[in-house]
Amino acid sequence: MTAAELRAHALQCLTESDPAAKVAAVSALSTASEQGVCLPDPAAQLTSTSEIPGRPVRPELVPPLQVGRRAMNTPEGRAMLIHALAHIEFNAINLALDAIWRFAGMPAAYYTDWLQVAREEAYHFSLLEEHLQRLGYGYGQFLAHDSLWEMVAKTSDDVLARMALVPRTLEARGLDANPPLRAKLAQAGDQQAAAILDIILRDEIGHVEIGNRWYGYLCRLRGLELIPAYTALAAQYKAPTPRGPFNLEARRQAGFTEAELQMLVRAGTRAAPADAK
Repeated sequence: MTAAELRAHALQCLTESDPAAKVAAVSALSTASEQGVCLPDPAAQLTSTSEIPGRPVRPELVPPLQVGRRAMNTPEGRAMLIHALAHIEFNAINLALDAIWRFAGMPAAYYTDWLQVAREEAYHFSLLEEHLQRLGYGYGQFLAHDSLWEMVAKTSDDVLARMALVPRTLEARGLDANPPLRAKLAQAGDQQAAAILDIILRDEIGHVEIGNRWYGYLCRLRGLELIPAYTALAAQYKAPTPRGPFNLEARRQAGFTEAELQMLVRAGTRAAPADAK
């Protein structure tokens, strides 16, 4: 492994705790990769002695139900929602970087795909943080939860499980949640926030597509069928049951097959009565 090896630098970015420094480091790494001066070594076996992921002391992390309600009719309520979205994007930077350094033996394109995701997630975080500041608040001022990273940690032993249950499951839920949130923000008069969510949805379709593509690659490599393999992994890792309404068009653009979408809708319909209790 050379000093300019991409996966080692991704690990350095991941362990950076300061959000601004992390965003800048991801941008620099992406530029170096595009210029061909920082290439991945798929065979490198990396370890970390630093805490993963690196993140600031605040926000304080609590169970999801303790985060609080986000009423759109007050500036503070809108700020709480923007803060929650910024926290999701900050975690998404980390999950993309973790996908790069942790899993050896993948094709070089896998690593550069996830570096693209990290760069775009860093851009999303910056947009949301700047808007939060315009509202008079800052990242870390509200409570947050850690559900996304918990699944990243649970799937650290298998790249197939990671592709199945993080981009194809948790991040894909963001495709469903985005349009209703955008509508609420626009109705509340926050057109800048609505425009940011348009950017996020556009890019997140691509991120989920990357997860779908590499999940399909790994299934073919291991001689597995897409749907049965996913069902088994979701049960093994206790993935959350999806609930509708679903953004089916965005999911189609992200590479889900019609058979997968039909299964998703059926599962969401079965889950609805239990979730409503």
